[in-house]
Amino acid sequence: MFSTFDSNNTFLASYFWNISQNVSREKHRTSRSGIAGCITPGGDVFLPHAGRPLLGCEKLLLQGIPFFRLLLGNETEVQLGDLAGNAMSLTVVNATILAAMTCAQLRIEHENSGKKNISDTLKLLSKNSNQSDTASDIRSMEIDQDSVHTSSASDTKTLFRDLSQLASEAIKSSIWCTCETSGRTSRTTQFIQCRICSVACCRDCCHIDQGYQLDSHDVKDVCLTAEEHDPSSFEMKLRSIMPASLMLSAEGVAAIAATAKDKYRVAGLTKCTYSLHQIKQSRMKWIAIYYARDSNTSETLAELRIVVGELDRKTDNSDQILGVQCELTSFVPAKREPFEYGEMDVCATARQCSGEKEMVWKVRETNGTTTLSVAGSNPSPSFRIQVGLNDVALEGQRKATKTQHKAFAAAKSLGEERRWLYVKNWKEWPQDITVAGCSKLAGEYNRVGCQQTVNQSACWVRKQASNMPELFILLKPDVGRTGPDVAIISSSNNYLDSSSILATFPLDWQPSDALNEKKHSVEVSTSNWKALSMQCSAFTNAFTVESPPKSDGSSLLVKMNGLLESDINDLCCRDDESGVQEVVRLNVHRGAKAQQTVRRFNLLCVADILKHAAENGLKYDMGLNSSWNIIEPKGVPFGCCLVTIPPRPTESWSYDTEREVWERTSEPGASRKYFLALKSAPQCFNFVADRKKRSLSIECLPEVAAHHCAYGLIEGRGGGLEKQVSVDFRLLSVQEDPVLDRFRLHNCHDLPETHVELKGEYELYERQKKAVTKMTRIENGQVDFEEIEMNEQAMPGATGWSLLARAKRMTKLRGGVIADAIGAGKTVISIAIILQGIKDARNNRSFPRKSSATLVVVPPGLIDQWKKEVQKFTDSLPKVLCIYDDNALKRYTAKEFLEADMVICPVDILESNGYMARLARVAAGVKDAKEVPQLPKETGQVEKNGASGVWIPATSQDPFGGGNNPRSQQRRNESAYFTHIYHDYIRKLREKKFEQHEKGLPLEYFEWERVFIDEIHECLCTSKDEMKEAKASKDNDSGFFKEKNRRAGREFLGITTKDTSKRPLVFRRAIFGLTATPLLDSTNRVIELANLMGNAYVIGLSSHWRNLERESGRDIFLSNFLEPKQSREIRKNIYSKCQDYLDRACCKNKNEEDMEGIEKVHVHETVNMSEEEGVLYKKSQSGMTVPSYSTKVEDFDVTAGHDISKFLRRNANLVSRGKKLVEICKNIISQEGNERTKIIVFADGRIGAGNVARDFLMQEKDLGCTWLDEADTVQEKNKKLGWYQYADVTEEDKNRPRVLVLHFEHAAGLNLQAECNNLILFTPLYGGEGGTSGDVVADVSTEMQAIGRVFRPGQPKSKVYIYRIEVKGPNGEECLDGQLIRRNTDKATEQMAVNADD
Repeated sequence: MFSTFDSNNTFLASYFWNISQNVSREKHRTSRSGIAGCITPGGDVFLPHAGRPLLGCEKLLLQGIPFFRLLLGNETEVQLGDLAGNAMSLTVVNATILAAMTCAQLRIEHENSGKKNISDTLKLLSKNSNQSDTASDIRSMEIDQDSVHTSSASDTKTLFRDLSQLASEAIKSSIWCTCETSGRTSRTTQFIQCRICSVACCRDCCHIDQGYQLDSHDVKDVCLTAEEHDPSSFEMKLRSIMPASLMLSAEGVAAIAATAKDKYRVAGLTKCTYSLHQIKQSRMKWIAIYYARDSNTSETLAELRIVVGELDRKTDNSDQILGVQCELTSFVPAKREPFEYGEMDVCATARQCSGEKEMVWKVRETNGTTTLSVAGSNPSPSFRIQVGLNDVALEGQRKATKTQHKAFAAAKSLGEERRWLYVKNWKEWPQDITVAGCSKLAGEYNRVGCQQTVNQSACWVRKQASNMPELFILLKPDVGRTGPDVAIISSSNNYLDSSSILATFPLDWQPSDALNEKKHSVEVSTSNWKALSMQCSAFTNAFTVESPPKSDGSSLLVKMNGLLESDINDLCCRDDESGVQEVVRLNVHRGAKAQQTVRRFNLLCVADILKHAAENGLKYDMGLNSSWNIIEPKGVPFGCCLVTIPPRPTESWSYDTEREVWERTSEPGASRKYFLALKSAPQCFNFVADRKKRSLSIECLPEVAAHHCAYGLIEGRGGGLEKQVSVDFRLLSVQEDPVLDRFRLHNCHDLPETHVELKGEYELYERQKKAVTKMTRIENGQVDFEEIEMNEQAMPGATGWSLLARAKRMTKLRGGVIADAIGAGKTVISIAIILQGIKDARNNRSFPRKSSATLVVVPPGLIDQWKKEVQKFTDSLPKVLCIYDDNALKRYTAKEFLEADMVICPVDILESNGYMARLARVAAGVKDAKEVPQLPKETGQVEKNGASGVWIPATSQDPFGGGNNPRSQQRRNESAYFTHIYHDYIRKLREKKFEQHEKGLPLEYFEWERVFIDEIHECLCTSKDEMKEAKASKDNDSGFFKEKNRRAGREFLGITTKDTSKRPLVFRRAIFGLTATPLLDSTNRVIELANLMGNAYVIGLSSHWRNLERESGRDIFLSNFLEPKQSREIRKNIYSKCQDYLDRACCKNKNEEDMEGIEKVHVHETVNMSEEEGVLYKKSQSGMTVPSYSTKVEDFDVTAGHDISKFLRRNANLVSRGKKLVEICKNIISQEGNERTKIIVFADGRIGAGNVARDFLMQEKDLGCTWLDEADTVQEKNKKLGWYQYADVTEEDKNRPRVLVLHFEHAAGLNLQAECNNLILFTPLYGGEGGTSGDVVADVSTEMQAIGRVFRPGQPKSKVYIYRIEVKGPNGEECLDGQLIRRNTDKATEQMAVNADD
């Protein structure tokens, strides 16, 4: 489990650090690589070599529990860790059982030994066992003699010569920029490289404000061609050259063993073969790694690393050293007693530079010592000064020596005192260092100015001269930070080039010592190498690899012939224990045995298969841009195979009277049958071993992946779609990381205009006419869209191959999104679309269900506004019905609905008192309102299924890490039951027949001409923790209104129902969404938007997270088998299809011409809090160790018990803030001409800021305010809003308060510009819980929506004033307001919020 990947280098070795209490309490220096400590429920284990915590599944494996065989569900990482910790008794129990079983034998051994004491017998047995183990170790390290006789050896002189000639190509195709370290290739081939330290980055990663900062570097441009910088092509070339196995001559290994008294214990490696393990891309080089393994345990015993490319990193002023280099490292000292810890040195190396004739081998001798004079001059700032440390840091170190005196004493005993105490001249380092005392190292070393690219920015260079090569003084880091960095002299400026290190300074030497005359004399350790006679041979195995031609129609992909009988038996033993089956189908997919089989396959076959593919190719092209292969179904249409994709068991609902909850039920044993059917379903890759022929065949069945991807495209969307689906596939060996820019919405400038006649002198702008054109094309079925779904099946083993299938279906878009800027006239565009089709709509209506009306679904506060806009722009739509709630609905007959031109209803009508009861009564005859299910209280957020972005403690106080808590499944059941009953009511409702005079028919009964959804983004995304804050508030401080229950809106719109004919709202022509801030900052939101707007399928919809809202525990578990994994290639296609949908279905036109002459003036009002307020402000920072005025929202960690809500509420409730609000309002009204002006105040209702603003304004007799109360009906709220939309006419109008207080939740859609040109943001908006939970794009979008209520076309004033209140500390310190205002006014974030294409 914890075997090293690259080597036993301490930088990479797998250490196990338990940091549950404090990092400093872990005994790093005594821990052994690869040894795990005790797994406890509350343990937080960190793996330094991996840079991450130990995963829950890994903890289970350490406890001997095969997690892959457990019936796990949707457990979080913390739950898995707790399970592993609580199972720690398993190993104790097993050890006790084993001890009991051996007691009888121990008694016999004791009696036969003749010893009196049992302890003496145990010592004797241990001694005999060690001697036996030693002999066994030596034998196990030897090469399998059978393989020698069946292999042929060849000299590697030609191999190394060819590799040295590839050095230049290797550099060009290597990693040049950090963005390429994940496996992707930079989008640009233009790079920048430092002439001194050689750091390189691509042009895309070099920015002014982010990315690489290269001001301190002497850079040059490097231009590569796409062909040169093609890592996949070079890797294939390298694989075709590299042999599968290498062997070093016994004489050469013996010579290494004879050096330094076999310090590296290589004597037992004389007959080992080195098998190719990995070829990987690195910076300025490629590396091929060969491992010698124990033939019994497969344990790695030695590594032979072959480097092609840059061998020593030099400056541009020196000769470049390119070629091929071999490095032999023995791991035996770390694997066999007596154990050695720490870094494993390279024991032998060989190098052949480009142009040289042969490899030159050298062996490392015992390090020597020499005394150098190291004198510095020209003091310059030390690294500590460069990074901003000062005397305060020094004082902190001094205090630490007293408070942690035991640790300090231990450090002193190890000679590491200087890690605790700075020297007197710690602020200075020499600019120049003169080294004397050794001709090889002597010379003048000059400090270079390269910052942050070498450890501690410490690099001194000795320039190349006629007889002296270029050398460097560097600080080699202790990457684990468990020991001091150490100074070295090297021929390379890369400290990882260990064989280039010439001298190592003492641990306590620092560059500042060179400026202290008393410390100029330094005794250094020198690396000594001597010539070595070594022969390296390449082995060609007797078995062969073959693949069928491209024209072959069979399932065979690749076949290995001539395997040894022992190899075949090793592969088959887990699937044919009897050993009599001639042909064995290997299980390589699931279970512990499968993992063991795959492991043997990797060791025996992978290197040869990859080499064959690189040299000869396969019948499928595996290139990065290879063409797709078309596949036709055989009998059963793709997506309809019940063997490949077994049908899920049907579910029914039953009421548990004891717990008073509804539960899902299915037939007894149905889940197990389904699970077994899934396990036995065909796989995409099959491994078949033939004992008689001694061959292994790998079969590829692309039709399996074809069924899976087609199923995702057609499932649940109505019958007959399978006939419209086509499928193709590719076999992939390499994938690129997708380059994900932000999504962009384009304008309609290139489209023709559509003229629609409006009332009087009103006329659409040119951009509005073009928007009408785009949407009517969608409505008329003139816009094509290719729907795709993809499924990737990885081939078991280490080949890295996978088969990617793609199902496609061409369809017509049935919906679109008008995303024009705030105030650009989205409402009048919608009215124009309705007008141009009103005649057809009226002709299409028919009894009993087909209405001529367009249904307009809006936030509750916009119903009257929409009706007035219709009356303003046209007289051709006289029949407009406004459905505020259930009371309004029951006034209208079926005939009135059928003959209406427009029906306007609130998006949350399901929350309207009595509406669901009416639907249940009319559809199913339910008379008792108690039998009607209540809408779930939860809004539906992406569930936290693991630790992402924050450290989650595994403690008893928070065992679920704030993620999948015990109520998760209960919430999902509540959601599923409501949806089930709601859709059942709709089905029954549509089966009924009603008379035209009957009143109060639910809206779901009718078929509408088209549907408009205003402020569509409100239904797609939910503010962070919005519902929890609102529902938990007992004192109504949240100001929460029911119109914000977005779940009601999503249920009403049927957002998770793929079949549009079964959705609550059925339309004939099209469905359109309106929004100025679409919030398309993730693919999930685009996928959801496309699904809602006419059920356009964007790849990934079948596995969209919203499905989890209603899943059963069984289906969550089975999703491990069914849910497609998102590989790099699939992520790239998801992004491109999302952008394709936005290009075709959405438009965003700006309205600069409408805003000409209107200036937006930002006024920043600051006020200092009082000392008393400052005390309360700090006190409210719950959980903060050191409360301060500079505390940020990111400092709060909900998983650590921090409560940011108290902090936010206190910040909103500051008296100084309320007084400043009153002052601003009075100043505005006191200005000449503003006596009757109206002011809008926006506040965050979730933290009670709206109540605070209201209370301060109501305390002023001459001011006051209007407030939307929770008890107000929808009509009353619309009435209050109308007071601020229209001019004062009556005396009653003039006597009303001048200030309207709104929550940010009400920001969307209101038109307040006619009477208001002053807007105050009482508090900056923040919707997260602290840490990384905040959604800055959503917050900025909401603030922009609020500002857009007054800064929009139709604003009669030349200036619109936007006031922001910032409360500072008592002495003017920047506090939370200042941080959030800077965050929420960032230009780049504003651009993301609107997704506009500039």
